[in-house]
Amino acid sequence: MEHLRKNIYSHLTAKNRKYLSFPAKFLFENKYLLGEVLDYGCGLGKDVELLQRKGINIIGYDKHYFPKYPEKKFDTIICIYVLNVLMPEEQTDVLMEISYLLKPTGKAFFAVRRDLQYEGFRTHKLHQKPTYQCNVTLGYKSIFKNENCEIYEYRHFNQNIEKENIECIFCNPEPDRELIVESATAYSIYDKFPVNDGHALIIPKKHCVNYFDLSFKEQSACWYVLNKVKKIVSERFSPEGFNIGVNVGNTAGQTIPHVHIHLIPRYKGDVANPTGGVRNIIQQKGDYTKF
Repeated sequence: MEHLRKNIYSHLTAKNRKYLSFPAKFLFENKYLLGEVLDYGCGLGKDVELLQRKGINIIGYDKHYFPKYPEKKFDTIICIYVLNVLMPEEQTDVLMEISYLLKPTGKAFFAVRRDLQYEGFRTHKLHQKPTYQCNVTLGYKSIFKNENCEIYEYRHFNQNIEKENIECIFCNPEPDRELIVESATAYSIYDKFPVNDGHALIIPKKHCVNYFDLSFKEQSACWYVLNKVKKIVSERFSPEGFNIGVNVGNTAGQTIPHVHIHLIPRYKGDVANPTGGVRNIIQQKGDYTKF
């Protein structure tokens, strides 16, 4: 059953086609494929090949078939029928990766199937291996839908105008702030007044003041994003440690009435005595070895 839990055969659902997929054709004909384009999860790469012939500046990435990870960010990213063959955590990984690879003012397009009759694992007719499939609904703008597929348009969270909670700086983050990654329910930016280089915030999209008022699922989604951000910060800043914290209530120092988790990188020598870590939020209580 281990192979089912890990969904190791998702790549076997890739099809070898002679023509553009319907979503790729739709995006091309409607002039959505602008600038430098990435086909994320391109499978066998036929859409990439055919779009290149049509003059589109596009490359493909697929961890199984084209595993060289992109080294830059893109104006447009397409992700066609990938999410339907992934389990929930895998889907979140893809959403975060695409948000990371997208330029600040770029757009990504997710095509998902709408003709699935069965969800779960099934034996692939050709390969005779267990492959997973599921229906997917995203909270992004839908630009096309019929009985076979739906196409969503995604922009970074801080590029969208939120009509509710307009006074909240985390519901409406500044468009020029660098967005690190984003999932369906949470996003991350660097702190505007960082304690250390790489100081990041993980923020639920739902407007909520008290961390403990979030559901367990909403809390878990934030920590999942935090794990991804930790990897990015580690690669970019090479810290030697981290502090992680949440301020809940005025007495605990919360100044912005919207939940946010601090990921603070630590470096050797950034304080004279780091003993006690988060215990130092109350002065003279950090170094408990003295007591």
